[in-house]
Amino acid sequence: MSRLSVFNSPLLLGFDHFEQLLDQVAKSANDGYPPYNIERVAVDGLRITLAVAGFTRQDLEILAEDNQLIVRGRQNEDEKRVYVHRGIAARQFQRSFVLAEGIEIAGASLDNGLLHIDLVRPQPETTSRVINIAAGPPATDGRLSVATGAKDRLGVPE
Repeated sequence: MSRLSVFNSPLLLGFDHFEQLLDQVAKSANDGYPPYNIERVAVDGLRITLAVAGFTRQDLEILAEDNQLIVRGRQNEDEKRVYVHRGIAARQFQRSFVLAEGIEIAGASLDNGLLHIDLVRPQPETTSRVINIAAGPPATDGRLSVATGAKDRLGVPE
């Protein structure tokens, strides 16, 4: 079955990466292990909490690759143990989260079988500037015209 692309319009140029992000999210949403919560802890902060009972800090790995947060867990089998019944599986996992542009990973901690990963989105500084309006027609030779007075600020020779 083919999938209908939301971004296949010729009017939407350069949105290929959004489609790739949607594919990444769809792939990672199918696996339910380990369970996790995402909570807002501040106006500009989020916390992802994963239930990783039985994993130590050495068994866990957190990676930030491009716009993805990847959490991996791998437990080593203890060959010395002999189980009469084994109901707790020592399974490995990989959980991925797609991060929006500008989100930073502030830190991570492991407490009582819960892995907490704190994220923050710094508020961008607002800037404003006055744009001078030049007199006369715009340049027609393919170059942008720079208004007089702005040339020295932009480093454009006179």
